[in-house]
Amino acid sequence: MIIGLMTAISASACYGVGSVLQAMGSRRSSRQEAAASSASGTTQRGGPSLSSTAKAAVTWEFMLGSVLDFVGFGLGALAARLLPLFLSQTVISANLVITAVLGIKLLGVKLTGREWGSIGVVCAALVLLAGAAGPEGSGHTPITTHWWLLAASALLIGGGTLAVRWLGANAAIAAGLLSGLGFGVVGIGVRVLNGVDPLDLGALLTDPALYAILIGGVGGMYLHTVALQIGSINGATAALVVGETVVPGALGVLWLGDASRSGYAWLAVVGFLLAVVGAVAVAWFGQSEETHAQEPRPEEVPASN
Repeated sequence: MIIGLMTAISASACYGVGSVLQAMGSRRSSRQEAAASSASGTTQRGGPSLSSTAKAAVTWEFMLGSVLDFVGFGLGALAARLLPLFLSQTVISANLVITAVLGIKLLGVKLTGREWGSIGVVCAALVLLAGAAGPEGSGHTPITTHWWLLAASALLIGGGTLAVRWLGANAAIAAGLLSGLGFGVVGIGVRVLNGVDPLDLGALLTDPALYAILIGGVGGMYLHTVALQIGSINGATAALVVGETVVPGALGVLWLGDASRSGYAWLAVVGFLLAVVGAVAVAWFGQSEETHAQEPRPEEVPASN
């Protein structure tokens, strides 16, 4: 349990620092697009185009953040096999706190009292979950469920990408949530993946769960980049937290046999709900602040004739 918790905390740190670096790269790329007066950077609905997202992804900040994400992915995968999903995913989602604190220093983000309070709720929820967590389930599932996971990941990322492009400039929260669901697929897939322990390349490469992991991971990265391009970093990260925590945590209990300590199920439920509510609040308040910050000041509004 201790090794699993330390692994999840390390993954959280990698993801938190990585998100801030990716946001720095996305913002620098957006400024360069704006300075060049490029019309190719946005879609007709005001969202980022594929080319602008690709340009953001090749900035040095974004690439360094992506390296940290890959390290975090490996650590998170290990944590998902050592801990119940409702615990591992929630601890990893504590990167919200790291993102918020680093965002103040590196991005000049100003947090309101409501956002700090919401982050405090998430931290308290993590303490409750850590105290209530019991043994993880076996992770052994029929191969048909692996095919269902692959189909769900393809539908989620494919449909989600289309939905985000349709929403355009209003897609930040949706993109963050969908990216979290994609990373949630990764957490579930890692738990059910065949051919890992003991290593069997034949079983590993023929398991549909492996390809569900790849689709969820790559698609989640793309959607997270879009969310960072058009929304507040705290709002996008909090929406991601909800997506990667709620569904995997519930499926871990219902499908994989994860459990809390005897007599502490109520504490796990309270902690889980508080984590979700706190993350939703950060996303909501963060998005509100971003919208308010983008509104023109009175002196910037042209006078009408």
